[in-house]
Amino acid sequence: MMIKKLGVTAALMGAAMFSTAATAEENIVIGTGGETGVYYQVGGAICRLVNRGTSDHDIKCTHTTGGSVANINGIRNGDLDLGVAQSDWQYHAYNGTAPDKFPEGAFGDLRAVFSVHPEPFTVVARADSGITKFEDLVGKRVNVGNPGSGARATMEVVMEKMGWTMDSFSLASDLNSKEQAAALCDNKVDAIVFTVGHPAGTIKEATTTCDSVLIDVDNDVVQKLASDNAYYAMTTIPGGMYKGTDNDVTTFGVGATFVASTATSEETVYQVVKAVFDNFDRFKKMHPAFANLEEAKMIKNNLSAPLHDGAVKYYKERGWM
Repeated sequence: MMIKKLGVTAALMGAAMFSTAATAEENIVIGTGGETGVYYQVGGAICRLVNRGTSDHDIKCTHTTGGSVANINGIRNGDLDLGVAQSDWQYHAYNGTAPDKFPEGAFGDLRAVFSVHPEPFTVVARADSGITKFEDLVGKRVNVGNPGSGARATMEVVMEKMGWTMDSFSLASDLNSKEQAAALCDNKVDAIVFTVGHPAGTIKEATTTCDSVLIDVDNDVVQKLASDNAYYAMTTIPGGMYKGTDNDVTTFGVGATFVASTATSEETVYQVVKAVFDNFDRFKKMHPAFANLEEAKMIKNNLSAPLHDGAVKYYKERGWM
């Protein structure tokens, strides 16, 4: 009788273990950006689509803030599984051409997944600041962006090309995207600089809360920067998108990209990509910056690292490669 009971107990334990294994979920973390920026919306949209299908693939998704450089470094050190990053910082990370941001050198295991929306380099100034062109930032109080963000890193690139240092401004603050609109309208800074997809919550807040305008970033230095680097391009922010700025604004920009590394499994990336592109119409409606996205461009534009095997698997299934 004792042997029979032990057999039943073992069988029950085995069944319980099988049930636990069958329902075990993989938790993945996506690195995004400040809560009022579009990166945060990208991560949130992707996670919502992934989590809608958890019962099918057993993957649960959450997202956190950080910014392009922090996200890539987080993927490299294993704190993040995937992340959003500007196209310029994807390039620099993979090729090891920005040792001050990526001190471990070239990140050869970085992998592209897809690109998302364009991101113009955007300058917003108080209407009473006397700033009418990019060069007028000298001597003013400027929020240059928070360390770790792609916006800050790109501002530093532009500053170096312009021959500026932080001492070129009467104040160089490093507020994050959530704080900078309030600082502008509270007259704590004269201008804010943000590389972001449009329309953006931060810019909307700044232009509706106080009298402020978007400033052209268009001179010989900027045009040469864009022409010399494939990950930059001259672009425009349409007039009328924000209160106070009726005419198109000329600037340069990058692209938002979605990245991972070889440490994130082929199956995981495949399921994340599938969640987005199998529900593409739904994804495009999740933020105005996504409205004009096209699948064909997303799988090749602004991608300087090799595509992840999981992404390639899905794209080939769809006949896109």
